[in-house]
Amino acid sequence: MTKASSGRTALPTAAGGLAALSAVEIVDGYRRKAFTPRDVVDDTIAALETVNAACNVVVTPMYEQARADADRVTAAMRAGDIAGPLAGVPVTIKDLVFVGGVPAYGGAPLNKSFVPDVDAAVVTSLKAAGAIITCKTTTCESGYKLTADSPVTGITRNPWNLQKTSGGSSGGAAAAVAAGCGPIAIGTDGVGSIRVPSSFCGVFGLKPTFGLVPRSPGFAPPSWASLAHTGPITRTVADAALVLGLIAGPDLRDAASLPLSPRSFDARPQPLGGLRIGASIDFGYAAVSPAVRAAFGKALGVLEDCGARVSQDGPALDPKILENTLKPIAFTEQAAAVFGKSIEDLAASEKDYRDVVALGRGYSGTDYIEAGYRRGQARSAFLKLFERVDALMTPTVAVTAFEAGSLGVDRIDGVGVDRHLGWSPFSWPINLAGLPAATVPCGFDEDGLPIGLQIVAPWLDEPTIFKIAAAFEAAQPWASYRPQLASSGSSEKLAAKVHAQAK
Repeated sequence: MTKASSGRTALPTAAGGLAALSAVEIVDGYRRKAFTPRDVVDDTIAALETVNAACNVVVTPMYEQARADADRVTAAMRAGDIAGPLAGVPVTIKDLVFVGGVPAYGGAPLNKSFVPDVDAAVVTSLKAAGAIITCKTTTCESGYKLTADSPVTGITRNPWNLQKTSGGSSGGAAAAVAAGCGPIAIGTDGVGSIRVPSSFCGVFGLKPTFGLVPRSPGFAPPSWASLAHTGPITRTVADAALVLGLIAGPDLRDAASLPLSPRSFDARPQPLGGLRIGASIDFGYAAVSPAVRAAFGKALGVLEDCGARVSQDGPALDPKILENTLKPIAFTEQAAAVFGKSIEDLAASEKDYRDVVALGRGYSGTDYIEAGYRRGQARSAFLKLFERVDALMTPTVAVTAFEAGSLGVDRIDGVGVDRHLGWSPFSWPINLAGLPAATVPCGFDEDGLPIGLQIVAPWLDEPTIFKIAAAFEAAQPWASYRPQLASSGSSEKLAAKVHAQAK
């Protein structure tokens, strides 16, 4: 990775700041008695307040409870009576994921009074590991698009450039991690909603194999039913490996949950030793920006230097897969999430969301089932690919972050694309197949905006993703690179900055 030249998005290593440490570093600091959980949580809350003033990443703060939890863990540590691999580590939770007793708006005006009375399974696991939840983070309505803007919370902005989107729908989660507001965020991914914002914000994001991490007791509402995954967003590969080992596992409340025994994941860097990597810059048909193409080519060179054998290879997908396969499935599932609600009931929703619901209601049962058959063909294409290679590399997104408040872009390098999903052609085919995939930062465009490299592996082969990601991270470290926003002045100064940039 090279240092960005733009003054607004320069990449200094942040000086100090407990909130900017990795989870592994925080746990080590506790072991050495260098600081306490209350120290870390206080610093993290201060960072969240500062960054939220500029980027709008927090839906519901849980600061008082977090401080109380930190005091409890601090006292337990001093008494030598503490356990849990994430004891005292701050975590944020996307607002589509339930935390019992805390509002779960999910970006939807319909949910303005909804407060779940139970934790999602992933939240239960994190609490059992000793993690401290600091807040719920922003998302779009029902997770329907790849930004985090909603009628409930407004626009979420990118800490690298406040005029740009953070991506989404886990945009608040990725922006907060990127800006040094704690090491771990939990996001969800139905068509790219972990990987897209992680790519736009320059952090690591992992979508596990479908069913590896339980989603129960559901999203609010349960959109992208057959497509959505829950996973971690972090600054380091090691933190994501640690978290995945804690949140993966069966839960009978989720029909898609896989009955697998707990396991740990190794994120120690090691040579790639002839690992066979297939690489596709465009799946044979997608439009991709020149900056992303250039960064992708350099990233492949890094992987070869790490010992991988890279070949130009990818799945044979239908160029019409967006219209013929994804939309009949995804939009129908979005419409089903608001079954029984009229257009009048959705009057406070965004027009683009109402349009998606209307399209979903227009598909027939036959359309949905036929799209399922085509989905099976896409899965078969990946099965054949993984007979030839051990992993697949693509760009994470075909563009870098666009203007905040936009649904997307409709042209890439002079080629027209679908404004809703056409600029992210590499993310949602992986959801259709249920494969594990991660994004790692691999460069910047001419404006200093991050670019991501997507790593896709066969089903339940997260270890290969961690092996490749750890090797790439060691060769091209990114965790110490953060936007200036992470260490800039007061929340008042940042709020003034965002208003000035927006003019």
